[in-house]
Amino acid sequence: MAECLVRLGFEVEVGVDPEESGNRTIAVVGRGGEVPGGGTPEAPLELFVGNAGTAARFLSALVCLGRGVCRLSGVPRMHERPQAELFRALRQLGYRVEAAGERLPAVIHGGGARAGRCVVSVAGSSQFASALILGARVGGWEVAVEGGDEEELPYVEMTRQMVAAFPEGGGEFRIEPDASSGSYFWGADAVLGEGTRGAGRIRVLDWPSSGWQADAAFPRYLPLPSEVSRVRDLADSIMTAMVLAPFAAGPVRFTRLGRLRVQECERVAAMRTELGRCGVRVEEEGDDLTVYPSRVHGAEVETYRDHRMAMCFAVLGLRVAGVRLRDPGCVRKTFPNFFARLAEEAPRGLGVRILEVGSGRVLAGSELLAD
Repeated sequence: MAECLVRLGFEVEVGVDPEESGNRTIAVVGRGGEVPGGGTPEAPLELFVGNAGTAARFLSALVCLGRGVCRLSGVPRMHERPQAELFRALRQLGYRVEAAGERLPAVIHGGGARAGRCVVSVAGSSQFASALILGARVGGWEVAVEGGDEEELPYVEMTRQMVAAFPEGGGEFRIEPDASSGSYFWGADAVLGEGTRGAGRIRVLDWPSSGWQADAAFPRYLPLPSEVSRVRDLADSIMTAMVLAPFAAGPVRFTRLGRLRVQECERVAAMRTELGRCGVRVEEEGDDLTVYPSRVHGAEVETYRDHRMAMCFAVLGLRVAGVRLRDPGCVRKTFPNFFARLAEEAPRGLGVRILEVGSGRVLAGSELLAD
């Protein structure tokens, strides 16, 4: 996102947070609603978003407020992820969006502020509505949301609250800690205890309390109940719960997982497959997975370049010897020092020994950073 903003002509300075090396402080010089950059129809400005759905959707709305032409693209998986509802809403507002199959890559023609009303469905992703809400004040857009459910609408409301709280005239805005990433340490405490009940050996500081993040509820699901819903109960941290489930007293059913299928990888199939490699009995029925108590063993685990797959199975590896992760560096997307934090001695880390596959050499320091 920061690189794309710079390519658009914004002044962005990214610095390391002195209190936490994996965090960043970001200074952006606002332009009073102006989006300075962009190319021409013959030579659009190229914006590469990798596999970041948030960046792809937010930038799609942002570049409409400029006057140039931009081409947004990403990795092959990003080109499979849904965008159609957002593109339709932007066209309702009068913007020109060219996208084969209504997915990336897309060429978007900026038209500046264009007051109008659009209707956007969040059935595919709440990010469609969030992208429009972020640009609504400058663009003069009235955004109506439809197709919402218990899963998506809280994120839309969170966006509205953040827009209201943001210092419009400039200033400082503190980002709340990410509950999804924090769930791995609650999971570590559980897996090092009875499996699904915290051992009380690990504390997670500054746990989010705003109520904006669904995954802030994760500690309340330890020990695991017999059913957990992706819509009603947890967001991405439901994957953390899945790697704890083999140690539960009975089967745990994870329901309404459809959203996981269109994220960084097809996460329902990925979790079923990789838990299965580790000896876990998993049954898939529709968009539900049932995980049974199992005799778990180590295996080589495919992460599918998905940061959450890597971190979930790293938690499993705290209890099960021989878990080997392919492409662990994919954690760079959200938590580049995740493995360094595992390895760091208490009280800042867990003191875990992380070995290089093949040589068995203990990795340390910068070798564990995914920057």
